[in-house]
Amino acid sequence: MLSLRLPKDIEERLDGLAKRTGRTKTFYVRQAILTHLEDLEDAFQADEIMKRVRTGEESVFSAEEMRKSLGLES
Repeated sequence: MLSLRLPKDIEERLDGLAKRTGRTKTFYVRQAILTHLEDLEDAFQADEIMKRVRTGEESVFSAEEMRKSLGLES
């Protein structure tokens, strides 16, 4: 179970959308979360990887190095 407070203008927009479409506000909140959750997870993971790159814990390879290691150099 999740409970959250929304700014009044967002609540009004959500309420209007729900009324116009015959769906619940919960439906639209769930859809918004599902749509953006993967993006948020990806951003967090990228940030964690960049922290490891900066501290030298993670290696970085150039595109040229990757092409060579994959045998894609012509």
